[in-house]
Amino acid sequence: MPSTPDCAVLVPVLGDQLGPRLSSLRGRDKAETVVLMMEVADETTYVRHHKRKLALILSAMRHHAQALREAGWRVDYVGLDDPENTGSFTGEIARAVARHTPERIVVTEAGEHRVQTMLEGWEAELGLPVDVLPDDRFLCSRDDFARWAASAPELIMEGFYRDMRRRTGLLMDGDEPVGGRWNYDEENRKPAPAPDLFMPRPLAFQPDAITQEVLELVERRFADFPGKLDGFDYAVTVEQAEAQAANFMVHMLPKFGDYEDAMLVGERHLWHSILSPYINLGLLDPLDLCRRAEAEYLAGRAPLNSVEGYVRQLIGWREFVRGMYWREGPDYVRRNFFGHTRPLPAFYWTGETDMRCLKEAIGQTLDTAHAHHIQRLMVTGNYALLIGADPLDVHRWYLEVYADAYEWVELPNTLGLSQYADGGLMGTKPYVSTGKYIDRMSDYCRGCRYDVRARTGPDACPFNALYWDFLQRHGRKLRDNPRLGMPYRHWDRTDPLERAAIRAAAKAHLDALDAVPSYAD
Repeated sequence: MPSTPDCAVLVPVLGDQLGPRLSSLRGRDKAETVVLMMEVADETTYVRHHKRKLALILSAMRHHAQALREAGWRVDYVGLDDPENTGSFTGEIARAVARHTPERIVVTEAGEHRVQTMLEGWEAELGLPVDVLPDDRFLCSRDDFARWAASAPELIMEGFYRDMRRRTGLLMDGDEPVGGRWNYDEENRKPAPAPDLFMPRPLAFQPDAITQEVLELVERRFADFPGKLDGFDYAVTVEQAEAQAANFMVHMLPKFGDYEDAMLVGERHLWHSILSPYINLGLLDPLDLCRRAEAEYLAGRAPLNSVEGYVRQLIGWREFVRGMYWREGPDYVRRNFFGHTRPLPAFYWTGETDMRCLKEAIGQTLDTAHAHHIQRLMVTGNYALLIGADPLDVHRWYLEVYADAYEWVELPNTLGLSQYADGGLMGTKPYVSTGKYIDRMSDYCRGCRYDVRARTGPDACPFNALYWDFLQRHGRKLRDNPRLGMPYRHWDRTDPLERAAIRAAAKAHLDALDAVPSYAD
């Protein structure tokens, strides 16, 4: 241990705090600061992360450390294979304190409850002052959101979003929204046209030496984790992420709004940005992206419905989800409004199912660690809710398999919105449907071995019977929901023999699921 302090300040930078705008480094004297970055076993194994997700995070961390050094920072980097690595943030902080004897620790608040608890315990454990600074990469602080929630007549995203528009000035004409409307979601539900040679594509980035080393590490240490590394082409630096963002603004944004809910066989990206992994890592600034999108509208290069839809996702939904995560606290993960307990089917980890929509969405997920929001909500999430899957299992699966999944953003979206396990806090109704919705928004049903028009019989689309069975099973909790009045009236008018046949078909499907060992088994 040094006899005199090696630095005045130790600044731990966590794996989702990459990029140039971090509160704990802003204004810091580089000569008096050591930046600590840590690859630890606890963070790589608390769920079985997709291999591509692990490779993205570890490679981005190593590239960020290199960029910090080139900018004149002193970086203490602990690799996963370091024989002295304790495997935990707290253990590595303690070792770094012994190496550098800092006067204090300065850190930006964590994104997740379990890590924030660690940060808040360091001062007592290490006997050093620890300054935990707000993460102002978000536009609405936790305290600001709590104040909004306390005064809001309803905890719904739309009201919050309008306040954020006013706060940022995005797409505003004085006090009124540009175009006279706040929300153009009704215009953003078109099925996609048939794919052609002019379909836009995200940029692909060839792995450099740093990334190649990470890919070998992940394949060696996490061989039995889900997903594939073949063809890894994610951006891993700020510069690459910025290039991907520029590509989106020019080639995808103009039609993003029209087709943001569409799905096509073999077309994994359509007009989506594929920027969420980089935003959530810190490589891209969400407010900057919104301003760039707004500039495309003002220049006449992108229509208002596309730009408004994109801005709403970033300053509306993303900020709202984060606020609700912190407002509801660590116990939120245990909510289970319907009391669902069925394990997720094993095909969620293999993609081996005759249901083409699930095969496409899950197969894409396992290959790339990405699927867009409708694939997640209305295909994999819809099916999980209809079969009565345990929402905690569903949460863990989504946290594992998506490159942009961190608990603060994934948990409210999955357990709350997708699985309705919070009883309606995140969504005004359960997001369930028959196969008709999937058929309308995709070409998945063409060539599927199941008939999307049939509700009963061996070739009937399972979504159809499962949907009506779900509504019947949970009628006591859902019949009073005003958004479900029409389907319940339809069910009540259905011939009793047909209702019995539908429920028998659903039971047969569920019994068949239960007869096959789940992944957990």
